[in-house]
Amino acid sequence: MIKRVPKLYCHQLGKFKTDIQVPTHELLAKLGIISYPHSGLVHWGKTGLLIQDKINGIVRENLDHLGYEELKLSLLSHKNLWLQTGRWHQPDLFKLQNDEYLLAPTAEEEITEYVKRSIQSYKHLPVGYYQINEKFRAEKRPRGGLLRGREFLMKDAYSFDIDETSALKTYESMVNAYHNIFREIGVPYVKAQADSGDIGGDLSHEWHLLNQNGEDTVFTCDSCGHTSNVEKTIAYPTEEEIKNSKGGEEVAVKYFTTEDRDTLVCAYYPVNRQLEPKFMLEDIPDLDLKDKRLQEEIILAFEANENEFSKSVVRVMDARLNSRSNFPDFPINFTNKSMITTLTEVPIVLARAGEVCGECEEGHLQESNAIEIGHTFYLGEKYSKPLNLTVEVPTNDNGNTLESRFVKMGCYGIGISRIIAAVAEINRDDRGLRWPASIAPWEATIITDDASKVEAVESQLMQIDCRLDGRDERFGYKFKASTTMGIPLIIVLGKSFPHVEIEIRGILKHGWEEHLKSLNKEIDFVWDIEYKDGTPVKCFVEKDHLTFVVKQLLRFM
Repeated sequence: MIKRVPKLYCHQLGKFKTDIQVPTHELLAKLGIISYPHSGLVHWGKTGLLIQDKINGIVRENLDHLGYEELKLSLLSHKNLWLQTGRWHQPDLFKLQNDEYLLAPTAEEEITEYVKRSIQSYKHLPVGYYQINEKFRAEKRPRGGLLRGREFLMKDAYSFDIDETSALKTYESMVNAYHNIFREIGVPYVKAQADSGDIGGDLSHEWHLLNQNGEDTVFTCDSCGHTSNVEKTIAYPTEEEIKNSKGGEEVAVKYFTTEDRDTLVCAYYPVNRQLEPKFMLEDIPDLDLKDKRLQEEIILAFEANENEFSKSVVRVMDARLNSRSNFPDFPINFTNKSMITTLTEVPIVLARAGEVCGECEEGHLQESNAIEIGHTFYLGEKYSKPLNLTVEVPTNDNGNTLESRFVKMGCYGIGISRIIAAVAEINRDDRGLRWPASIAPWEATIITDDASKVEAVESQLMQIDCRLDGRDERFGYKFKASTTMGIPLIIVLGKSFPHVEIEIRGILKHGWEEHLKSLNKEIDFVWDIEYKDGTPVKCFVEKDHLTFVVKQLLRFM
């Protein structure tokens, strides 16, 4: 039996506009995909759940193929684990029960404890788990609907390996799975080298959908192709910029110390640029970036250190500065000149479009706005060490002696609700949404003036993910509803039946034209296509070939 559209599907269609000026999060709500009971919270309607199911299915298929097992951890987490990992005092946690519990924003602590209780031997490794459920964040200014709320739907996966070599192989296998997942979803994406942030770890990548309205910024080199987010993009000034520098540019300075407090680090950079202190870690690995003291306090404390032999100064000059730049006065009277080191041509500010790529030092950086939809982290011992997740591993082939080793971890997130918001934003036009076939609520809407016509092609329709709009409404209303919702195809069983009209709403991908030419050499029936401004908008086919034509169209949507 053919399924029908949801009862309240687009039932307020005549009460709102769909043009591009309407914010996407409002359009999603007006179409009943979601609703907002309060700022930062979301209810999911039937069509929203159908889209979720499609994305979840793609995710599950790829992670199951890797051997990960799905589980479901509690949404509540006790503070004990978070105190051990040092994350209990983060400001964006929802805490309950007199600060004894929190609503989980992520699950590194709980999954580590779960595995600690589960594995009995190193032979149980490697192991991987994932879950798809709600997460919570005490967002102060929720905005953009699903893009930045207090509640969001997320896939989080975790891997556990016996050593770093195998853990990095696991990381790469997950990266490959992410490529497969986002290719199947069907919207252009990029993988960007990223900072690990509060999650921690030594290696991480963000996954973005490119969009001019995105809040994130990524840079891509036009030569080597390296892509990174703005916090990880190293850039040098162009030769033209250096050549045109007249000197006298104002210079800003910020002071740091090393972790032992014996070295004062002075970072000099153009006053009109933004300093990124993490860029200095390669040259000064023990730079203390967690120091919360005021600039004056750092300088006074360094001056108060009476051990002149242990004190030193490192001056770091951004690559955009030169000897003619207008440097500020040195803040202290440091007489031990031999203990002053100056590092020049070090890029320590955030990149700008057009600058030279710091990765290959040949190409130039292209800037894009993007929406983050996923993040992969290699964690190493970030959580296994404080939570004491260890295994006893043989130190020789005989297995006579054992050593305790911390398990190496990785974690991998995909924002399911963010994908829905991002794809809706990227693919929409003045007529409404346009879902890729892979994640559309359904692939085709059936519209007819006679139920018997549906029965005549029911066996074919059962092979398609379709829904019948059998409501007592005009044809035009049903057309507009399916078009606005972004269903890829509309199958019309109308006056021309047994000839069927197929309205194309989805976006046909590159390669469609070549595929069509190849098909026309093989098929033995007439398949007419109507174009508008060079774009296919309708197909006409005899009913016996309906399934074949629909499946060919969906392959490229």
